[in-house]
Amino acid sequence: MEQSVKYNNPHPHRQKPLRRLLPYLFLFVILSGCISPIALNRAVTVYDEAVTDAISQQLLTNIVRAHYRQPVHFTGVSNIAATFTFAANAGATPALGGLAGTTLMPVFGGSLAESPTISIVPIEGEEFTKRLLTPFPQSKLTLLLRQHFDVDMLLRMMAQEVRMMHPEQQIAHRNNPSDKAGYEMFRRIALHLSAIQDHNQLYAEPLSLTHTWTIPAASIAPDSFQSLQKEFIVRYNPETDTFTLRKQIPGPILITNYNPDTLSEEEREKLNEHAREWDVSDIAFDIRADYFGGEWPMNGFFRLRSFHAILGFLGKALGQEAGYRVEKDPRTPPILNNENPDLTMEFTVSDSSPPNADFSIRWNNRHYAVNTTGPHARWNRDAFQLLFLLFQMTVTDLPRVGVPSITIAK
Repeated sequence: MEQSVKYNNPHPHRQKPLRRLLPYLFLFVILSGCISPIALNRAVTVYDEAVTDAISQQLLTNIVRAHYRQPVHFTGVSNIAATFTFAANAGATPALGGLAGTTLMPVFGGSLAESPTISIVPIEGEEFTKRLLTPFPQSKLTLLLRQHFDVDMLLRMMAQEVRMMHPEQQIAHRNNPSDKAGYEMFRRIALHLSAIQDHNQLYAEPLSLTHTWTIPAASIAPDSFQSLQKEFIVRYNPETDTFTLRKQIPGPILITNYNPDTLSEEEREKLNEHAREWDVSDIAFDIRADYFGGEWPMNGFFRLRSFHAILGFLGKALGQEAGYRVEKDPRTPPILNNENPDLTMEFTVSDSSPPNADFSIRWNNRHYAVNTTGPHARWNRDAFQLLFLLFQMTVTDLPRVGVPSITIAK
């Protein structure tokens, strides 16, 4: 005989509140797992902004230092280690105003602690000083030119002078407002190239040069003849019993208003002769009459500055050697939006912090900032971005302390 036994829960009212807590507990577990990526995203963004702002303010500070003829100096962040500790707790308590033991309410608690460790090192030493004082090579200017920076802005900031080629001599025009005649000619030449660039007719390509050697046939061993043909174009001259070796190599960068590949061999040879006089920090240009912008044919080369000289040039603009208005040459085509600011980069100087500036620095109770208001706000921002990139091209790798990391602990 079977007997069924029915169990009666003496406290049926306690079972439902516990079931009601399960969704809250499940949600709490999910939210605690989301804390790590949220903390990571916030940390990366905040520290990135802090480092970028620090570099920007240092650049502006060193421009002001150069204006007052003080030594320039940079400090960098070599490592950031941020540790996040997350602690959480959960529980339940009787609801206020309810019957004791009948209704439970979830209680959650937690804390998030951040412990950043930032390593700051001075940027100094012989290697960095050499890079600071060495003029930029032509490859750096063309790299920026291919990123669609205005050639006028690039040359005004990076070039110290332009040398015009004449039949019997070179004439140098300095990019210095104290040299009125030279400065105005420099500005007009840069504006002319900018107008050609605005119409997508400016080329900046390496000049393909041909090197030629003539050697006696008897000096070439038969077993080495095949290897020579791999590197050179070899031609035998039966009349002189000699071999002519020819090899094409990429030459210096040439700015033109025509495609350099269309040059004849004779024209390349003539440019080859001029190229021997150019330095790695010189960038040549050749504007010809039969192409766009050819109303003012010209040829010569720009001599580039070092980063230290750029800071000095911008610092002098805060004093008596500020740039001024220079109109384009009548032979220059129209410039896009007629963009021709007086200054390479315009600054504001005031007794109080400028309210609309992207950032500012304080020096001797005066506040300095890049002028980001008015008709040339975009130009000034682009010019400072260019300065930032040039600094990144100059600075050496910073010594690392340990392994850079962002650690999150729970």
